[in-house]
Amino acid sequence: MEGVRCISSTIVQAATHKAENQRVELTPWDLRLLLVGPIQKGLLFLKPKPSREKETDQNTFIRHLRTSLSHTLDYFPTLAGRLATTEHDDETISFFIDCNNAGALFIHAEADGVTISEVVKPVYVPPVVHSFFPLNGLRNSEGIFKPLLAVQVTELVDGIFVGCTINHSVVDGTSFWHFFNSWSEISRGSFHLSKPPVFQCSFFDSINYPIRIPQSLVNQFQEELILPHLKERVFHFSKQSIARLKAKANVEVGTNISSLQALLSHFWRSAVRNKKLDPNEEMRYCMPIGARPRLHELPEQYFGNAIKYGIITMKAKELQEQRIGDIAREMNRMVATQTGEELKNDFESWIASPKLMTAVMRNVMITSSSPRFNMYGNDFGWGEPISIRSGSGNKIDGMLTLFCGAEEGSIDIEACLLPETLDAMANDQEFLDTLTI
Repeated sequence: MEGVRCISSTIVQAATHKAENQRVELTPWDLRLLLVGPIQKGLLFLKPKPSREKETDQNTFIRHLRTSLSHTLDYFPTLAGRLATTEHDDETISFFIDCNNAGALFIHAEADGVTISEVVKPVYVPPVVHSFFPLNGLRNSEGIFKPLLAVQVTELVDGIFVGCTINHSVVDGTSFWHFFNSWSEISRGSFHLSKPPVFQCSFFDSINYPIRIPQSLVNQFQEELILPHLKERVFHFSKQSIARLKAKANVEVGTNISSLQALLSHFWRSAVRNKKLDPNEEMRYCMPIGARPRLHELPEQYFGNAIKYGIITMKAKELQEQRIGDIAREMNRMVATQTGEELKNDFESWIASPKLMTAVMRNVMITSSSPRFNMYGNDFGWGEPISIRSGSGNKIDGMLTLFCGAEEGSIDIEACLLPETLDAMANDQEFLDTLTI
């Protein structure tokens, strides 16, 4: 498989730059992500067929995407800006978004000799996929001098991959796909967004801005993190398979277990069963908890981070001995505790004692993204995507990236694990029986 070469690289600014509202403050939900990497997700399309009058210009659709991106940035001024800081006399620092229209990065690239089948057919995600994304290896704190949004449109032999990298201190998964959906909507010819973003809301009115955090927190872990060799594999679970797991979990414990809780419990249990672990080692599962549906002051279209992570802890032997329903019940109980009041308390306690997330984690499984996001509805004008992949950002042993499947009700789990764990799972009949090959 050949490599990826850059054809052109440009900065795209908002078509209409508004001078007002130049500054957007970062909240605790944003600030805690300064030391981790950006969100990187991308969509794979069949290559558009040029109309007869445009056959002479193969770059027409590239120009169209650049132009539509510029118009989309009119609605998303934070993505065309940069992070900015103020250093204070008490050795603290504060961060905000300067909506200065410095612009987003747009790269047109070509993957010579790479076909769609070479991307989606292999058992393991081929390394070339990470080359479909721009700004690899950055931390969010580097948004001071790097674009907060970068897009790479990579031409394959028979397809197009649109890879998007957005600073995670500026968006969560909901906002990431809000932008992607809006860009495709503008690209299809819409003049106004069906869901315009909201950048301010009453929930943040009580905060004494700017939020100051110790400079020592931001400067920690700046050395290059060396990760073990990891592989990624996409596991497909059909609607019927998920329904069977949910029914099994609910029969086992008689609790209202959700489909996702049953599926994730099954996957966690299977992964731990196929690792070489001390039975008494503590394992953690981290799940994102969305604040928008739990806080009435937060509008659905709030643009920024509005999540916290809930954690379940169990010993390795407990995960192997207990049933799927028992593990799912623990997830269910943890989620039930995440009320609006709990989210407010967590928000306030973080301001009093800030802590930043890092990629240094052991014996952990983390859920990233959600199958509820609108991914396959992103039609830029030449058809809907045929597959979804993620970039190298925040990939550690135990990272699970969730996508909705191409078939309604199905879910794809892109698992980043040690090669020996993935190999063992590939020979685990109990696990394989739940997959759709």
